[in-house]
Amino acid sequence: MGFFPPFEPSTPQQGTQAFQPPSSPPPQFIPQQTQATSFAVNPGAIHGCLFRFTYIWQRNGEQYWFVPVFVGSRSVSGFRWTGRQWIFFGVDTRQIISFSCF
Repeated sequence: MGFFPPFEPSTPQQGTQAFQPPSSPPPQFIPQQTQATSFAVNPGAIHGCLFRFTYIWQRNGEQYWFVPVFVGSRSVSGFRWTGRQWIFFGVDTRQIISFSCF
């Protein structure tokens, strides 16, 4: 299966890169959770999910579709699906126990 990004970054403005939310909702399925990690998610691992639909499972029990646009040393930010719309959102990688990207 090929990779088709759900959206493209918009034109950078004044030295910063602005991103638009995906133009379509996420897939209608919930993937099966992979093995949970004991420690923080490795930012290098989630970096491979940039601009892709990604399902996140958090330590607090929350789970949701997410499209990461930035991965830092201890956080990831992007667009989270609320069930009706995409909102900009960030999460500490130490709070993510598992993720799966498509």
